[in-house]
Amino acid sequence: MSEAKSLNRLPVKKITIVCVVLLAVACFFYFDLARFLSLDFFKSSQDRFSQLYTAHPLGTIAVYVAIYIVVTTLSLPGAAVMTLAGGALFGLITGVVAISFASTIGATLACLASRFILRDWVQGRFGDKLRTINAGIEEEGAFYLFSLRLIPIFPFFLINLLMGLTTIPIRTYFWISQLGMLPATIVYVNAGSELARIESLAGIVSPRLLVSFAILGLFPIMVKKLMASIRRGQEPPEEGTP
Repeated sequence: MSEAKSLNRLPVKKITIVCVVLLAVACFFYFDLARFLSLDFFKSSQDRFSQLYTAHPLGTIAVYVAIYIVVTTLSLPGAAVMTLAGGALFGLITGVVAISFASTIGATLACLASRFILRDWVQGRFGDKLRTINAGIEEEGAFYLFSLRLIPIFPFFLINLLMGLTTIPIRTYFWISQLGMLPATIVYVNAGSELARIESLAGIVSPRLLVSFAILGLFPIMVKKLMASIRRGQEPPEEGTP
């Protein structure tokens, strides 16, 4: 009886979460809240925010982290600008620590939402096609996720959505995401110290830096495959084989 009740309540919970998320996103665009997450807004309000941070440092950090988590969880535009603003407001060390945890918590919540709402349906409908992907995630999930996180050309919200459909453990997803997003976080937070001189987001991450991130991300997978190949070559041949 209890299992039947829990099964009946499950769709209601999913519908409720979907409605809350859709309502929040709709309010964000209807009230044009994106203007408060623009580069121009932060640049024009930098002195005001600096005064607020000086007067209430812990409260300012807490509110900033909370907003960052909401933006990341709902995949709203503005996380990159908020990262720059955090660097300008908090400095390199405090900014990196606050943003690293805020972005990882938001990404994990987005992954959990995708898993709770969509994974059962997707796995049930496309389970045969996803079996190979799930097997690859179980074998190389950490390395694969680390590579995706290190290459900023992949939209992070898409990674959160797709990883939620796989079987990767949430604990692994959390710490790999935090580690993989850390280099780009440091770059953006450091760039935020020159917020007044930044005119757009395009010039912050150069093509050379993207290539460096890509090489860094692919390196663990390449090493793992190389070591596996070496181990296979060192295995003694089976009896009866020439």
